[in-house]
Amino acid sequence: MAEEAHRRPRSEGPSERPVALITGASSGIGRATAARLAGAGWEVLLSGTDRTRLDELAARTGGRALPEDLSKPDGPARLAEAALAAAGRVDALVASAGLGWRGPYADTPSDILDRMIEVNLAAPLRLVRLLLPGMLERRHGRIVLLGSIAGQVGVRDESGYAATKGGLAMFAESLWYELRGTGVGVRLVLPGPVDTPFFDRRGTPYQRERPRPVSAERVAETVVATIHTERDRLFVPQWLGVPARIHGAAPGVFRRMASRFG
Repeated sequence: MAEEAHRRPRSEGPSERPVALITGASSGIGRATAARLAGAGWEVLLSGTDRTRLDELAARTGGRALPEDLSKPDGPARLAEAALAAAGRVDALVASAGLGWRGPYADTPSDILDRMIEVNLAAPLRLVRLLLPGMLERRHGRIVLLGSIAGQVGVRDESGYAATKGGLAMFAESLWYELRGTGVGVRLVLPGPVDTPFFDRRGTPYQRERPRPVSAERVAETVVATIHTERDRLFVPQWLGVPARIHGAAPGVFRRMASRFG
């Protein structure tokens, strides 16, 4: 059944439903977001590296599996081409694919650092560059970028990961100014730790007492809300916006608090 869902021919002409391309849809936030958007009537294009899980999700949601490895520099171009061939357009890009590593920066394996830069930062920039012209031409679209609280305040032993997420946040901020009045909205979702396979894949379980991990479904709810409303910068949970504001206004005070309370 999953294989049939992947291979079925697309309908003639563009989809009558809004179309969302979701990266990282194999698991976690991307998977939960795909289910929510499909339930809300969207056509979902599902990208990830686990073909079996993508096919299963495609069968369950009526979406289309577009497996792609975004750690390869040409991966985003192949994905954008496949998405446009499958549905004719992309109304919303949800860039939720991401990976991390925890440990002293000096010990970060070079291949993992390269993959974090490609998947967390370069791939979203490349996908936006490829899909944005069509959105601007139609004067309608949404770009949803999954950042992290780590990219707002920094996190010990996660320097490389925090850097990629910080860069993504500045990209979202700069693009927001550029796209005002065009009909294309930029959204930045900033979760704390999320209860997903992310920590297992990075090789180190989540060990901090605060903040406690939230569910992928809770983050997905926020992602969908940013698409359908004008809220363009949301923390999950919301209280994480408080330390982020303290860090921005008084970084010295924040560092003293972080050293004391972890």
